Order: sequence, then C-alpha cells, then structure tokens
Amino acid sequence: MTAPLILGFDTSAAHCAAALVRGDMVLVAVGEKMARGQAERLMGLLEEVLNGQGVTWADLDALAVGTGPGNFTGIRIGVSAARGLALGLGCPAYGVTGFEARTRLAPDGTTVAIPAPRDMVYVTGSGKAQLQPAVEISNSAPHPTPAELATAIAQYAASVWPTEVPSPAPFYVRPPDAAPARDAPPQILS
Repeated sequence: MTAPLILGFDTSAAHCAAALVRGDMVLVAVGEKMARGQAERLMGLLEEVLNGQGVTWADLDALAVGTGPGNFTGIRIGVSAARGLALGLGCPAYGVTGFEARTRLAPDGTTVAIPAPRDMVYVTGSGKAQLQPAVEISNSAPHPTPAELATAIAQYAASVWPTEVPSPAPFYVRPPDAAPARDAPPQILS
C-alpha cells in the first residue's frame, strides 16, 4: 500500500501553518506567525503548499487539523476549514490535539506544555488537560515552530490512516474569555 498523502494545518495559536507529508516523508512545511488574519490566509497558504509540490486537492488521501487547546477563534477557523474541505473532497479529516502533535516532537522525559494566556500553560495530568502557571513546569519540552507543529499534525494522521474517525472537533480546556452581555437587550421601538 502506498503511504498516504496528507495535508496538515494549524491555526490554533498566533500562526497559520501547513505541511504536506507522504507517510513519514515531509514534502513541504511552512508556517507564518500572525496575531490575526488566519481565516483570510489559510486557504491561500494551503493552495501554495499543494501547488508548490505539483499536487491537487483531489490527490489528497486525508486532511489533518490542529484542534487545540489554544486560541478559540483560531481553533474554530482550522476545524471549520478541515470539515468543509473533507466534505467537499470526500476524504477523511483527522483532528489532532496539540498534545498529540507535540508528544511526537518532545524528547523522552519532558512535559508537553502548550502556551496559554497570562503566563499559563496547558498540560495533561490525571487523565485530563488543565491550566497551570508556566513557572511550575521545570522539564518542559521545547516549543515547536508553527511548521514543525503542522508537520507533527500531518504525521500523526498518517500514523493512524486509514482509521475512520469522527469529524474534527475543537479541544477546549477552559471557557472563553468573552461572555454574553449582562445588560438587558435594548427595547425595540415600533
């Protein structure tokens, strides 16, 4: 069986990243740091990755997307794109958590800690993900570049392909910072 051609991407943090892999072989990996604009940049970046390797959307065996934890809006952008593309292309989309991807890159004996706002990190412990102060993590694995993260996401999916999986879903550890307004809605005059 030929190794699967998988396009992996991630927008779960202040970046837009993509990688194209065939099994364990990395064909291309790119990452662009950006605080905003992932929704506008993602599809163009994916097209550039495919065109640069002379492949089309129809050549893909699967997609892989980073599902978080991370930036709420960024996660929704990536997951929505993966679900829509998978539906249109008729191929599976694998949701890969930041923990699954980073574990592939982390040296043995280190803790995977994903940066979070306010000098905090996301870690796993007691069977679930949690938020901790960054200073409490002494043996943290180095943080991957966006391109390395997209590569790990694609390679994780290649390692489980062709397993059938549910559609990717956001992986949130904490509730959103935004909340519905507490004020009563304005009265509509007729």
